[in-house]
Amino acid sequence: MTSLSTPAQATSDGRSAYSQTFLCEPSAAEIGRERVRAILTMWRLDNLAERATLIVTELMANAARHTPCHEIRLIIGRPSATLVRVGIVDREPFRLPALTQAGEADESGRGLLLVDAVADRWGYDLLWSGRRPYAKEVWAELRTRGDE
Repeated sequence: MTSLSTPAQATSDGRSAYSQTFLCEPSAAEIGRERVRAILTMWRLDNLAERATLIVTELMANAARHTPCHEIRLIIGRPSATLVRVGIVDREPFRLPALTQAGEADESGRGLLLVDAVADRWGYDLLWSGRRPYAKEVWAELRTRGDE
């Protein structure tokens, strides 16, 4: 289905970035976790791997569960020297993420609560074409250093 044939690239402003498209299904999360771990290792940021893989698992699961998309895109980037940003893009801009409180007996509904707990910051951006959004990116940021 996918491979790590798309290496981390430098963006036009010199920052590192990686992206890959997956089928929008729960099993894609395992490959997404592997990709995140490999990229963070390459960037020598192994200390962020546990939190980043949890975030990717939850965001990919939410996309597979809550959107009828056929594909999702994983994006891992370095918006600055002190941040890693992990995002999932799907083509359902009108199904926005929302923090909810799951009941004790509920078997789901805690994904964004977990993301909120482990990320330094998270949110979503609508991606526009003309006057209409065509997709959204749900993202989370992790600081590379605890003192900044």
